[in-house]
Amino acid sequence: MWYRELLSWYGENKRDLPWRSERPDPYHVWVSEIMLQQTRVEAVKDHYRRFIKAFPDVRALAGADTDAVLKYWEGLGYYSRARNLKAGAGQVMEEYGGQIPNSAAELKKIKGIGEYTACAIASIAFGEKCAAIDGNLLRIFARLTAYKENIRTQKARQEAERYFLGQMPENGLPGVYGDMNQALMDLGAEICVPVRQENGPDCGRCPLAGSCRAYGTGTERSLPVIPEKKSRRIQELTVFVIRDNDRFVLRQRPGKGLLAGLYEFPNVEGFADRKEALHCIEELGFSPVRIMELPEAVHQFTHVEWRMKGYAVWVDDLSPAKAGENGCFAATAGEISEKYSIPSAFGAYRPSTW
Repeated sequence: MWYRELLSWYGENKRDLPWRSERPDPYHVWVSEIMLQQTRVEAVKDHYRRFIKAFPDVRALAGADTDAVLKYWEGLGYYSRARNLKAGAGQVMEEYGGQIPNSAAELKKIKGIGEYTACAIASIAFGEKCAAIDGNLLRIFARLTAYKENIRTQKARQEAERYFLGQMPENGLPGVYGDMNQALMDLGAEICVPVRQENGPDCGRCPLAGSCRAYGTGTERSLPVIPEKKSRRIQELTVFVIRDNDRFVLRQRPGKGLLAGLYEFPNVEGFADRKEALHCIEELGFSPVRIMELPEAVHQFTHVEWRMKGYAVWVDDLSPAKAGENGCFAATAGEISEKYSIPSAFGAYRPSTW
């Protein structure tokens, strides 16, 4: 068992993260783990601080306005996480009297909490013995054991869970299981990194190198075995930043599907030339007086890639009645900044960028 070497390394090298503390708060762990899903740690830190300041506990989050929650989530992407987090907070208030459950089995009953997040909360905040299996732990498992099968299968996940549970002491001291999970997360983020990262993996610094079969056989750069990703579907869009002197046209996206319920600048599928763009603006009910082409932009989602071109269009009338056609409405730059959550996919077309 190598847990002593791991914990010794962690004690000296653990990352200083705003959600970590000597007495972990389950709500803070929950929020941080949801934010960290498919998002870099550095991108999460400031968002986490602002979010916790606005919604300091589960009661505050449950009672918050959904648009406000989405606004504080702005820039993190995958907005369904924020919706599920708020719904889960409501569930905790209604079904658990405002007390976050203290076991992984019970945590998994809450909307938006899967196996990994449940185990992370249960082990870090409540000391439960369980292995929080994410991409980092799967990669470490594959190298430590020289696992040569596809790592992205349920079978691999189950074998990794058994392996890590077998490395955990039977009667650990308070905090040891949460520390082991966090230590493995740090190890996967700092040392046992994917091959595609520069200089990775850095086996010479790894506290578990002596127990690693891949390192011992020189196969660490060929593991884990991961099938090739399917290529993203390409979608072309033309984005219109319609404005008068100080107001801009927004509309709300449909309640289901990609970026559901968020706010956007009006757009159409395909690349429109200048003449086609002016026609689109008129069809939306506006009378353009000036048009300016904006830079092209690209945004990648998990399964689709948006390739966009844009136009800034000044119009003669943005009265509430006029802006209210075709689901559109007018908002000032201040209102956009403070109230309406516009996905980072449209970041290149915020007025401050041109």
